[in-house]
Amino acid sequence: MVFRSVAVAGQAQQLNDPVQASGLPPVPCRFVGRSTELRSLRAELSRPALGASAAQADAAGRVLLVAGRPGSGRTALALKLAHELAGRYPDGRLFARLTSAGGEPVPPEQVAREFLKDLGVSTRPAAPPDELTGALRRVLASRRALLVLDDVTASEQLLPLLPKSHSCLVVATTTGPLTGVADARPCVISGLELTAAVALLADAVGATRITCDPRGAEDLAEECACQPAALRLVGGWLAARPRESTTDAARHLRAQGQAGDCPGKGGAAALAAGPGQALARAFRLAHDGLPPAAARMLRLLTLAPAGLVDSQFAAALAGCSVRAASDTLRDLAGRGVLNEEVVPGPELAVHYRLPGCLAGAVREFLGRLDRPSEVRLAKARMLERTVQLLYSCHAALASQAAPDRDELRFSSAAAAASWLDSRRAALLAAATTAAGEGDFDTLARRLIAALVAVLSLRGESDPRSQAALYRLHGLLLQVASSRGRSGEQAAALINLADLDSAAGAAQAALGRYRAALAAVHKDTDGNGPLRGRALESIANTYFDLGDPQRAADWYGRALALRQSRGDLDDQARLRSRLGAAQFQLRRPEEALREWRAAAALYRRTGDLPARAGALADMAQAQECAGRAEDALRTCREALSCARQGGDARLEASMLLRMAEVLERLGDVAGSGLQRAEATRLLQAQSQTGATPK
Repeated sequence: MVFRSVAVAGQAQQLNDPVQASGLPPVPCRFVGRSTELRSLRAELSRPALGASAAQADAAGRVLLVAGRPGSGRTALALKLAHELAGRYPDGRLFARLTSAGGEPVPPEQVAREFLKDLGVSTRPAAPPDELTGALRRVLASRRALLVLDDVTASEQLLPLLPKSHSCLVVATTTGPLTGVADARPCVISGLELTAAVALLADAVGATRITCDPRGAEDLAEECACQPAALRLVGGWLAARPRESTTDAARHLRAQGQAGDCPGKGGAAALAAGPGQALARAFRLAHDGLPPAAARMLRLLTLAPAGLVDSQFAAALAGCSVRAASDTLRDLAGRGVLNEEVVPGPELAVHYRLPGCLAGAVREFLGRLDRPSEVRLAKARMLERTVQLLYSCHAALASQAAPDRDELRFSSAAAAASWLDSRRAALLAAATTAAGEGDFDTLARRLIAALVAVLSLRGESDPRSQAALYRLHGLLLQVASSRGRSGEQAAALINLADLDSAAGAAQAALGRYRAALAAVHKDTDGNGPLRGRALESIANTYFDLGDPQRAADWYGRALALRQSRGDLDDQARLRSRLGAAQFQLRRPEEALREWRAAAALYRRTGDLPARAGALADMAQAQECAGRAEDALRTCREALSCARQGGDARLEASMLLRMAEVLERLGDVAGSGLQRAEATRLLQAQSQTGATPK
């Protein structure tokens, strides 16, 4: 689940997860102007499709494009329009940002998976891209849905997500026209009108300072090219300096331009080109006006996974106390440098994120002003803090004792679950970062293992957790393969194969189990448990695929390994599975022999329910071999085991099996008595709500 947050200090809300389907982010509180652009976009809704027949128009949804440079307010405009139109689309209001915090394009299949999850559609963890995007289009074909796709970098990102239904609307923001999208004319925006720009400044610094120097305010707005992001930065700079006037701010801003922009091809240098020059100068003014510690923290925030940070992670990055980090983050948000997000839950949480239009510039400043060794140390502190928080989250979710350190303790399981849900994307990004860093090998394995443990607590009931587990085991495989650790590689392959098998992809699972077995053979330690697990899993997969002959062969290999190691429980389980394979091959005597051996092993281990199950299987084989009297005696023995184990359901099952055998022997009265007793047991259990022991 992705939580909605509240826009604070006029910043456009960014998402904890790249995707949110439960509703749209709120419109910024400081939204001003854009009346002409809104009218133009609304008019596009009723415009007939150019060069298309009525049938073609009905087969495709309308796409509205908002094009503008970063910082122009294109996201705010798209959200304003989406909120005005939301009532027309009751079946889904979906939002996704298609550029990651690091500036990389988000694959459309990732967006499709999240949309499907929040629309109530389950997907396979390893589903290919075409399957995911195709499923999304099929689901949206029968719904009236509104999709807001922010920061689209290319047509190839957008096209797979477009619903083929006239009842859907897509509002997309981008830097320039997307030529591959048919019949979509962009609404190109630049700066605000001068009156709206001055109003935005007044909202940041107060109407009095604007009234005292109206010409200076207009001059400052023009120096900012009336760009909303630049105006917010300069407004924050002025708000922190009550003795400075708008004329002073305009003079300082011009001085930033005369001083020249940062060297390089991206970040601040890219902002400095053409219309983006105003934003580059405003950011430099804001950065240089920060206290040194706050400026350093701001630069280090670019290391935060998925661009999301709170006081815990900011403290780890900067190497300061949590309270100091919290105060600095609030100050940065007040200056317009960070976006603030309030996440509702058992304990109200506040997260922060760099605006997308500034992220590249901040990264460039980090590379220019901070030593690589300091950056590596900050990353290590952040990853270690993440591991400790995951340990605490697992303890809270499992109702165990929390760690001793107060700032790392969750007050309840609900608070831990809320934290996990709100930071899921960031935690996965942290795991990806750790796996890709050669210096953090041990940290990577600890972090991924801790995250797997936490997600596994809810993995069966949460499809998103299943997809995350698949990704995490893939990262473990990547780390193990790069380091040449055959045993860890085999374990990761087996875990991935288990997820494939659970999702019904038996052939894919079989390939991974075989690869795991090959990796085990390369392990100098031999790793018997992993080899046995791989052998048994291959056998199980063949059995599920309806190939009992091959299943029996692989069960035999796994059994031989377990016998050499003296693992009685494993031997008993494999004997039972081997008996089932032999029974499917119509070899009742061989099946009977295996089940008898399994029952004897379970007797030695003291597992009464498992022994009763093996005896029940024996009775089935005896009955098929025409030995009804032997089957009846075996059923009685199984019934005795079930009663000793206190398992009412198993006892009822044994009674029903006895009833079937008695019926075949012609004892109709005895069969009826056994069925009646089984019914009584089941009814008593359902009335008391008892569960089997």
